[in-house]
Amino acid sequence: MPLYFAYGANMDVAAMRERCPRSTPLGLARLPRHRFIITTDGYASVLRDPRESVHGVLWDCALGDIRTLDKFEELASGLYIKINQPVVVEGGAKRALIYVGRSAQIGKPRPGYLENVIASARSWALPETYLTGMNRFLSKPIQDGKPLNQDLNEPLPAGPVAGVRPRAAAPSSAIRTGKASE
Repeated sequence: MPLYFAYGANMDVAAMRERCPRSTPLGLARLPRHRFIITTDGYASVLRDPRESVHGVLWDCALGDIRTLDKFEELASGLYIKINQPVVVEGGAKRALIYVGRSAQIGKPRPGYLENVIASARSWALPETYLTGMNRFLSKPIQDGKPLNQDLNEPLPAGPVAGVRPRAAAPSSAIRTGKASE
């Protein structure tokens, strides 16, 4: 049976049991080098980002359930595309199906959508810092099921991550030209 990595609404076990009754949750997984976003369509997606990871749930899906997921994720209309990517699980990495939104532009969540995603993420005990990052997409952020008074909708800081250095630096001009700088 194929593996499927859920990072949005399909982390909800009760909803998945209705949609995909022959599928089984295997536990937590992480998609490295990607970040969670809400697209202009109002739903969750992922974007490549070498500094981040997307947390979610790995499912063992029956083939018939994959067809159901394809319909739910509106593959035919192009809302999502389906890719196969490695995800990190306890004990190593496994390849899993992942649905990625057609839009890479950041938008606002549909009413009630992200609150349900965050509730599911909390039920799986995803890292609190990750939940805080998801909250940034809400107009009224929540924590422990209650609205926060602080504004988490401020843009994330741009530029390099503090304390992270590239593996290889660009050569200096002296090395490129063969001349020492004056």
